[in-house]
Amino acid sequence: ASSGPAAAAAPRAGKTPHRGNGFWITAMAVSTGGPEALTRVIPGLPADYPTPIVMVQHMPPHFTTSLARSLDLRSAIKVVEAEAGMILEPGTAYLAPGGRHMTGGLAGGRLQIGINDDEPECNVRPAADVLFRSLAGIPNRQDVLAVVMTGMGEDGRRGVDHLKRVGCFCLAQAEDSCVVYGMPRAVVDAGLADEVVPLEDLAGRMTGLVSRTALKV
Repeated sequence: ASSGPAAAAAPRAGKTPHRGNGFWITAMAVSTGGPEALTRVIPGLPADYPTPIVMVQHMPPHFTTSLARSLDLRSAIKVVEAEAGMILEPGTAYLAPGGRHMTGGLAGGRLQIGINDDEPECNVRPAADVLFRSLAGIPNRQDVLAVVMTGMGEDGRRGVDHLKRVGCFCLAQAEDSCVVYGMPRAVVDAGLADEVVPLEDLAGRMTGLVSRTALKV
């Protein structure tokens, strides 16, 4: 059970929300108010967090470099600004570079990051929808733990919809702890959120959900 209110909306019929066979990756989407929110979540994760974490924070070029460095200094896990070709490893968080889309894919049997300059989606680049959709396209995976946090607009909603078709459990940040309740509201209103969790409880809930899983390549 969640340590915070679990006023979750049920996923829409026809989806496979969570098969119960573990998580292979944690994917996070955040925008307005994101740097402060991430500072309150990522340092709360243990060093042995058992999945890779991929994060999209809407930012222009260069700003994500300093954000990744700041989070890394505060955290037990490793935090890096993502680069093309990086191999996804448990206990490491990869922050999409400002102004560029990040994807996940298979290369030579290993899970690795892709970076591209395709057109913005939801008027943003990087976009969580791009990342989430790429993860949904990787075959023979365990479930994805998706976390949609404070932010304007609805980036992440379509991506979570794609993830739900292959196996996903979605946490949405609670409204009263958001700077802007746009992105979380979009997944809640679409019936895609499994739990609604206050910001201060997100790190603990994420850790609890993935604590018995490990990356399967």
